[in-house]
Amino acid sequence: MTARGVFAIDAAGLHYRELNRRVREAVAAGRKDVLLTGVNGQYYIGDGIRAEVNITVEGVPGNDLGAFMDGPTIVVRSNAQDNVGNTMNRGKIVVHGRAGDVLGYGMRGGKLFVKGDVGYRVGIHMKGYRDQVPVLVVGGKAGDFFGEYMAGGVLVLLGLGPDDGRPPVGDYLGTGMHGGVMYIRGSVDPTVFGKEVGVVEITPADSQFLHECVREFCAEFSIDPGEVLTREFIKIVPVSLRPYGNLYAY
Repeated sequence: MTARGVFAIDAAGLHYRELNRRVREAVAAGRKDVLLTGVNGQYYIGDGIRAEVNITVEGVPGNDLGAFMDGPTIVVRSNAQDNVGNTMNRGKIVVHGRAGDVLGYGMRGGKLFVKGDVGYRVGIHMKGYRDQVPVLVVGGKAGDFFGEYMAGGVLVLLGLGPDDGRPPVGDYLGTGMHGGVMYIRGSVDPTVFGKEVGVVEITPADSQFLHECVREFCAEFSIDPGEVLTREFIKIVPVSLRPYGNLYAY
């Protein structure tokens, strides 16, 4: 217990099962602010927790951070590995560095913000659930298959960071996408699009959402939203009603 009322757990050398047991016990005891120090690749942090609790991670968490969670806010002060926000239902995850592949897999609600670059298959199978609309915002660049098989929710790609010559997003953008919407800041080579998606006009409602979303994202990372919003966005949606038709047609 720290002087500020934050419940601290030193994760250095702990097996992931022991670390997660201690986290669950702290939440069950009513702790509202949990600080994990010395994290080094432990899996499943915050998984399945259903509570309004703040979990701060110092170090690099392992795969499946925040999977199936329903309510917590998790802040990672470094990078994160794969499968962040796997099937999360509600809450918020904020990663102050980069993150790996398959973020937001099957994500049904909540928000996932990553300041830096991300890997492959980000937003795969994202979906809305009842009145929930999951939102995943990437501050940097993304790899191939961004928004693959997306069924609902919102993906936002800002493409911030140094100009290293790489495009903002990789190949096969939106492959199999049949729901939801993507917003990408700047231009995208149309040859990387999956054949199921296309670009449509930004509406006033889209602009309002993007302004609110970008401002919330920037507030987490002390970024000037005015600079981010100086560039236009493109809006990408599914244009095919049968994204898998070619798999079954002879």
